[in-house]
Amino acid sequence: MGGVPYAFPLAQIAQTLRLPRENIEALEGRQHFKLGDQPVGLLAAHQVFDCADVRGARCDVSASSHHQLSTIHHQPSELPIIVLGDHATRYGLVVDRFLGERELVVQPLDPRLGKVKDISAAALMEDGSPVLIVDVDDMMRSIEKLISSGTLARVRPDPALESKPTKRKRILAVDDSLTVRELERKLLTSRGYLADVAVDGMDGWNAVRTGVYDLVITDVDMPRMDGIEFATLIKRDPHLKSLPVMIVSYKDREADRLRGLEAGADYYLTKGSFQDETLLQAVADLIGEPES
Repeated sequence: MGGVPYAFPLAQIAQTLRLPRENIEALEGRQHFKLGDQPVGLLAAHQVFDCADVRGARCDVSASSHHQLSTIHHQPSELPIIVLGDHATRYGLVVDRFLGERELVVQPLDPRLGKVKDISAAALMEDGSPVLIVDVDDMMRSIEKLISSGTLARVRPDPALESKPTKRKRILAVDDSLTVRELERKLLTSRGYLADVAVDGMDGWNAVRTGVYDLVITDVDMPRMDGIEFATLIKRDPHLKSLPVMIVSYKDREADRLRGLEAGADYYLTKGSFQDETLLQAVADLIGEPES
């Protein structure tokens, strides 16, 4: 990352692969892909190392071993992935490219540095450039903390791919009820929209900052961040303020409706009058039919 290569001990890598972008799936606000029959959580190395936006600086990786492999550059349609963890808990780490396997002479870090987060040691590449060796156990703990804090960012498409118009419109449904989330997702996908889900306002806020959506549908009463605060953040953000927001609430409270409209919501629907066609018609009124 930032032009600095990182090395992963070969014995602690479960697998490396190049993942077609279309194989990325979203469930419960988190991205994953299938490795055999097992879903593997997906995240960007840049966020774990806290060095840049997930589309930004480079993350070049090698594996320390006794064999040399050619450098592999990823194609725009594929993501280079390092799979870490055991069969019970696995994560796929998105990097910028693979540098292959290297035999490295490990050098301990200066003890004055103390414990460096996610790093165990250092080494020198063949050209004399430094490489940091990852402490995989520590990294796994860092990943768990990111997930539990609700700040895990989504892996974004390449800027070149983002600039191309999408054929189908994408909607984010945010609700702390699994039943409601799945109902909304199924309704939207059955009509032809692409639909992602998030478990609360905080999860939704992370999603809209790292994904590209045509509409957000959000509940009001949710833990960590409610729908009114979520809508307010969207409408105050200069890059997101044009994103339509529909608030759907179980409770027909005039105070909530007024708060939602004051927050800038484009549509307010009560679940008491919730009907399949009512929701879908409201979506169509806001962003049009699924095909752009």
